[in-house]
Amino acid sequence: MDDKKELLIKVLVVIFGAFMNAFAMNCFLIPVSVYSSGFSGLAQLLTNLLNDFTPFSASTGILLAILNIPVIILAWKKIGRSFTYFTILSVGITTLFLEVIPVTPLFSKDILLNAVFGGLIVAVGIGYTLKFGASTGGLDIVALVLSRSKGKPVGTYFFLFNALIILTAGYIYGMEKALYTLINLYVTSRFIDAIHTSHIKVTAFIVTTKGDELRKEIHSKLVRGITAINAKGAFTNQDKQILMMVLSRYELYHLSKVIKSVDEKAFTNIVQTIDVFGEFRKF
Repeated sequence: MDDKKELLIKVLVVIFGAFMNAFAMNCFLIPVSVYSSGFSGLAQLLTNLLNDFTPFSASTGILLAILNIPVIILAWKKIGRSFTYFTILSVGITTLFLEVIPVTPLFSKDILLNAVFGGLIVAVGIGYTLKFGASTGGLDIVALVLSRSKGKPVGTYFFLFNALIILTAGYIYGMEKALYTLINLYVTSRFIDAIHTSHIKVTAFIVTTKGDELRKEIHSKLVRGITAINAKGAFTNQDKQILMMVLSRYELYHLSKVIKSVDEKAFTNIVQTIDVFGEFRKF
């Protein structure tokens, strides 16, 4: 896949994820006062607090954009520029969709149905955006940084962070809506982990005739150790190298790009790794 086509696919996935988030919020969650996950839910809560307890008002979309400013800076410093550019794109389009999609229940006014399916739709948007190496902004950036540094599932951090939203909403607006929010957040966190499994480690065995060149390029893109093993093709009798490295599922996307750019004929075998002992850089 050439770079332009790959960039186009990534942009389309980011737009799709942004639409799914805004669609779930305006057509499933906001109409029944169930809060979304992450900064989207926080923006919902702040919108309600401003409207109910102050003379000021602000839309959920505008507050979402403001809340994302500090985490976009975090993404720039900790994750990378390309990731940050796509995060800015995602946040901007999500804000736009939140402003233009009407806030109305689409299929049903049942709170439980809206909480469950709203959570599922949000998870699809966030999960696939993360899977393609981008972000929807907000807490998924914080959770992704912690997931890569601690080796725990991304959805687990979502669930912990969102406990604050649940408790605040329950205290101010009643525990019934808070419990429905809890159901929504559980569905979202479980499906995000099912789609985006960055905490799962894998071992890559890369058989190549361009070992030195490939090692150099991998080290320029990924901070991972590589073990080089001299090998010989049984059929061709050609000298080769086997490069063995352990990495996260999240990094496979970037590794595959590097391999294709250096040696399209390289044979790569990916196997799941149960555990790693010794030095393994988690971030």
